[in-house]
Amino acid sequence: MNTTQRRRQGLAAFLRGRRARVTPADVGMPPGFRRRTPGLRREEVAQLSGVGVTWYTWLEQGRPINASAQVLDAVARTLRLDQPEREHLYHLAEVPYEADPQTAAEAVGPEVRAILEALDPHPAVVYNSRFDILATNPAYRDVFFMPGAPETQARNALWSLFTVPEEDCPLVFRARELPVMVATLRSSYGVHAGEPVWEDFIRRLSEASPLFDRLWRDGDVERPGPRVKTFRHRAVGEMRMTSVSLSINGMPECRIVVHQPDDEETHLRTARLRDLRAAPTAVQK
Repeated sequence: MNTTQRRRQGLAAFLRGRRARVTPADVGMPPGFRRRTPGLRREEVAQLSGVGVTWYTWLEQGRPINASAQVLDAVARTLRLDQPEREHLYHLAEVPYEADPQTAAEAVGPEVRAILEALDPHPAVVYNSRFDILATNPAYRDVFFMPGAPETQARNALWSLFTVPEEDCPLVFRARELPVMVATLRSSYGVHAGEPVWEDFIRRLSEASPLFDRLWRDGDVERPGPRVKTFRHRAVGEMRMTSVSLSINGMPECRIVVHQPDDEETHLRTARLRDLRAAPTAVQK
């Protein structure tokens, strides 16, 4: 038995088990009479999910059918799956999974947030593979605050960096660093090619930024890794920092990126930023 067949068997067992635990009352349906099924019937799951009964039956039987992310989401809602269960469903159905930014941000637990806070005054952030900003510490917000960034796109680092006026960009060497970020994005894009959320993201950012469009068309690929970057801040000047990416258990395709001072002067300036933040009247960034 190959891997795909094992996953189909696992998918069938998983769906049957989840269906059995959801009662009609859970989804606002009358219990009815002579019900032998401990939970919902297959036809009820299909109806509530907006899919055909035959299609859902085949899905639950582990037959070789294609399932889209939209349909799996509908089934997941009907079966009242939590986030780990939803990810498991996608994995068994061999459909790439990535939570939307709001859901992913809510999944950043208190333990991870405590780590971010403990890293202060070193800027630290949680990104997903699309550079959506899921959580930050105050030092990150100090360095990466960009008054010219579009408010609606402020939750994505690429959107902010590519659409902000150059004089407001915290990156000193944009011509060197932005291509690396785009190449890192492309390395993640491979497993998401064709997904509506990713394709729409690439299309909209390409329309908003000719520079991003050109870099994306270059086709370069690079994995996340340690890099020395130079940032500027209006209050304390330039800072050289080494960025390091750390994976997070339980959050696929997400990582903590920590920026550590690369020299003593930067160490002093990051400490100065923390002092300014604590001052009664903060210096304009």
